[in-house]
Amino acid sequence: MGTPPDIEATHRFRAAGKMSSPSTELARRWHATNARASRVALALSLAPIAAVAQSANTGAGGDPRTSVAQPEVSGKPSAVATTSIQSVLGDAADPTGLRRFLSDRGVVLSFNAIADILGDTSGGTRRTATVLGRLDMQLDADLDRLAGWHGAAFRVEAYQINGAGLSRAAVNDLAVVSELEALPSTRLYELWIEQQLLDGQLAVKLGQVAADTEFLVSQTATLFINSTFGWPTIAGTNLPSGGPAYPFGAPAIRAKYLPTPNLSFQVGLFDGDPAGPARAWNDPDPQRRNRTGTNFRLSDPAFLIAEVAYAYNVEERARTGQVLDEPGTVTFGGWHHFGRFDSLRVDDTGRSLADPSTSGVARRFRGDDGLYAMIDQTVYREPDDAGQGASAFVRAVTSPGDRNLIDFYLDAGIGYRGLLPGRSNDTAGVAVSYARISPSARGADRDTILETGIAMPRRRLEALVEATYQAVLAPGVTVQPNLQYVFHPGGNIPDPRDALGRRIKDATVVGMRATLTY
Repeated sequence: MGTPPDIEATHRFRAAGKMSSPSTELARRWHATNARASRVALALSLAPIAAVAQSANTGAGGDPRTSVAQPEVSGKPSAVATTSIQSVLGDAADPTGLRRFLSDRGVVLSFNAIADILGDTSGGTRRTATVLGRLDMQLDADLDRLAGWHGAAFRVEAYQINGAGLSRAAVNDLAVVSELEALPSTRLYELWIEQQLLDGQLAVKLGQVAADTEFLVSQTATLFINSTFGWPTIAGTNLPSGGPAYPFGAPAIRAKYLPTPNLSFQVGLFDGDPAGPARAWNDPDPQRRNRTGTNFRLSDPAFLIAEVAYAYNVEERARTGQVLDEPGTVTFGGWHHFGRFDSLRVDDTGRSLADPSTSGVARRFRGDDGLYAMIDQTVYREPDDAGQGASAFVRAVTSPGDRNLIDFYLDAGIGYRGLLPGRSNDTAGVAVSYARISPSARGADRDTILETGIAMPRRRLEALVEATYQAVLAPGVTVQPNLQYVFHPGGNIPDPRDALGRRIKDATVVGMRATLTY
């Protein structure tokens, strides 16, 4: 879909977290020229603030939309829902009038229900199937309309998670098969207030925040089921408790500055361990250490992340309605964790941890870092419908190899909206990811084999291919078949169910997702 004319106004109110629509006249002119956008307008007319309901210009992570293949619904926390079932239910969607009453006062209640059926058909540690569900409950408030607090917005979001995850049950991969996967629980995810300053150019957010809602986000990648295409494997594996990302938020302050509608700078300072140290809790699983998302930790070493993003070739399309060059977004960023990290290979005396004379105390490093770059690019549009076509993404991340399990990560993919005739809202895609095991981890495996004389797999890499198709059955209702193939699950680790200690075999995963947005 093309971009509405009022890019700056739309982008600014989204950056501030407000949910009110662009001006009526601009919306009228735009929707008159775009049939699909008119359906979005109908949803907005039924719930003016509903569905973070996203104008056509809103991309995942809150930046201008530059991916024509961004899906209508996604389980990624950074994604946007462009439609709601409320648009087809009419009065039946709000029989008591409560949503309308709250909406008129600047308060929006929204719900997103997602269910996955996933099966390990070959490889992994066993053949099995699981059912996993998540209900996302979100309340957004425009504090200007509600309480006269100019430029302020509030959000509270919680998840009800149920069922079993296939990665934990069978695949044992680092790149978790479904972004929904977490231990069954009802947990707080985000709770923050955001203040808009400098006429909308600066927005400061304070509270419990999740980094994966705004940082490291690819709009096209939100189509895919595997969690690595949201918060990448390298961050989820290397950072304490996986970092401030689903299913965790963490106490944080985030500032975002937009000197122009297309250029953004943002920085976030988070508590560096949303679940707390395993030693203190005597439990290796961070999700059990923070069962409800309400630990609100403030004493851990901090996690700092910053990025700059530039969206290009957006204004030309909005101003002329003609395609000159296709839009895209290029992003550069990095993080630093101020904690201490253990060597995976050597002790505090410089001996191998596999050496019988080792002290058993790993060498400690000050801090940990990551650098990343990515591009999201629309590469083709259908000649007779600018809302259909193909977008591609590439993302690369690196971290030091002496203190991390993964030292290099790369993913890429392509999505196509309207691939099949008569299915203009459906989105198909194929994506791949690659995570390289660091030299220190590979060296530790080699040392262990030499010291013990026991043959065992040596970790090298984990890779993934995913193909999926999101079919839109009605506004806010989708089904999404999915196929994944995981190479070297866990990086090529031994199968705990294999008496001979052979590696976990490459896994084939098939599944189906259903979503309902209200």
